[in-house]
Amino acid sequence: MAVAPVTDTLLRMRDIRKSFLGVPVLQGVDLDVRAGEVHALMGENGAGKSTLMKILAGVYQADGGTIELNGQEVAFAHPLEAQHAGVSTVFQEFNLLPERTVAENVFLAREPRRRGLVDVDRMNADTAALLAELGLDWLTPRRRVSTLSVAGQQIVEVVKALSYDARIISMDEPTAALADEEVELLYRLVRTLRERGVAVLYVSHRLKEIFDLSDRVTVLKDGALVDTVETASITPDDLVRRMVGRPITSFFPDPVPGTEIGDVRLRIRGGGNEQLDGIDLDVRAGEITALAGLQGSGRTEIAHALFGVARFTRGTVELDGRPVRLRSSRQAVAAGLALVTEDRKAEGLALNQSVAANARLVLDAVLPGQSGRRARGIPGILSSLELVSQGADQEVRFLSGGNQQKVVLAKWLATEPAVMVLDEPTRGIDVGAKQKVYTLMRELCARGVAILMISSELQEVIGMADRIVVLRDGRIAGELPAGADEESVMRIATGQVA
Repeated sequence: MAVAPVTDTLLRMRDIRKSFLGVPVLQGVDLDVRAGEVHALMGENGAGKSTLMKILAGVYQADGGTIELNGQEVAFAHPLEAQHAGVSTVFQEFNLLPERTVAENVFLAREPRRRGLVDVDRMNADTAALLAELGLDWLTPRRRVSTLSVAGQQIVEVVKALSYDARIISMDEPTAALADEEVELLYRLVRTLRERGVAVLYVSHRLKEIFDLSDRVTVLKDGALVDTVETASITPDDLVRRMVGRPITSFFPDPVPGTEIGDVRLRIRGGGNEQLDGIDLDVRAGEITALAGLQGSGRTEIAHALFGVARFTRGTVELDGRPVRLRSSRQAVAAGLALVTEDRKAEGLALNQSVAANARLVLDAVLPGQSGRRARGIPGILSSLELVSQGADQEVRFLSGGNQQKVVLAKWLATEPAVMVLDEPTRGIDVGAKQKVYTLMRELCARGVAILMISSELQEVIGMADRIVVLRDGRIAGELPAGADEESVMRIATGQVA
């Protein structure tokens, strides 16, 4: 467990208050961050984490309270003021120009000049020095940002922050879009920043990251401060209880009484394409079948094959005993399949459209003849999902991550699917919203829907699955019953079990 190397308070926020349209979002929040520590900020969606970060970053101005940096009171009217003071924020949506180089992005709009022209050599040399300080020998100043992975782009944002001589770097859900192997790269970067004496304010819903990286954790609930504690002094159950008022063990609901696992609704035999081979898979009515495995093992590829993104070129697929040929997403939906993709913003939502328009997206596009009748059930679906919004006309880009996911689910539930494929259904949402998704899954099973769940979170797989199918290298490597332990899943996933 990490131990904070120093105790000097670098940032002190006191009695921070903020309201939007008369609705209190922050209610007298205090936060202290020490130099050279990783300080986690946790809470359910709507707890006030993002608002507090944006006030620190100069995006919003507080209605009340004070901010001190190194003992001096400050007030940032613009993000550039915060950056120049040594406070930088890496948001989930990066602020990079993909067709420019790493160095050009790091020094964007403040390029060093010589005789009136951009001094490219100095800019590259200064960027190289920053990269060397972080031990990033594989990343070069002249590399085009569009060629980098999401983790690589995130690193460019951090390097840009350090070029402002950042003393505090805030990270908002930094691993939400990272592959498993990229997360370790971020871990190394965060630890390097700590060793340099930089304070990292780390916002994440992933408990493992909080306990792996943070020295202290501050919990917010309903816009108010709950507690700040040393991470080593608290357990995951205690932390969750402080966030939502109940232990993590209650998060995985039992099957609804009377739920029965019935006939096979989805059957794949000999399914294969360039990424998959010999896939034999049954998913039954009332059953949650989880696909587990390492990144690139073939989990998401099965979902893509079913929806014609990279369709099966060999083998057969049956739905409710009927052979089907799924060459496109439209055919898959018409056959009774639904797919909740892992990237809701890029693939699941029209962010600039309203809640109502998004909830009708699939009906209007694929089932226009039935859209009028089925759309009448959408308000009830949204109500049952406990969507928090300003109304059906609100644009979904203004919703929290958990509420955006509820709109995605409503869009598919309106089609009345026989089989739901859920790819990372709780990625990037808080623990309270996760439980609502889990409860919905159990309710769907009680109605006879078959669920194929893809998840990288083994705790989620073990907590929800009736059956666990483990993939490796595009093939099914093994199968485990409900209640299997994480070690058994990983042994199959890594090839330790034939």
